[in-house]
Amino acid sequence: MEPFYWLIALVVFLVIEIITLGLTTIWFAGGALVAFVAAILHLPLLVQIVLFLLVSLLTLIFTRPVAERYFNAQREQTNVNGMIGREAKVTVEIDNFNQTGTILISGVEWTARSLEDRDIIPPGSRVEICRVEGVKVFVKRKDNN
Repeated sequence: MEPFYWLIALVVFLVIEIITLGLTTIWFAGGALVAFVAAILHLPLLVQIVLFLLVSLLTLIFTRPVAERYFNAQREQTNVNGMIGREAKVTVEIDNFNQTGTILISGVEWTARSLEDRDIIPPGSRVEICRVEGVKVFVKRKDNN
């Protein structure tokens, strides 16, 4: 009867993984599969549970970071941090001392400051977005305009 319970656990973990796609329960599905095989081989229940926990934790610890890095590398960021590294056009002179400056990126105007305090960037210049803090972007010159 024990193999049946491990098989149910395996299916439940796989269904949850398919629904969420969060790489959270797939590791436990692997543990349940190993425990299922152990149950078919008539190993004691304690051995099955230890195998389930061991395989689940080891795969979680050692393979999850690699899998996340692989899957997240192909995702395009959709939040403001996705703007970092993109090019924008200065619409109002960027002068940190006078606290002025705006840029235009993807049709949206943002308050901008230069990474270098003494760097005054004139309108029409191309800049690269280096970081975002709140509603302000920090930029550096992209060319010598």
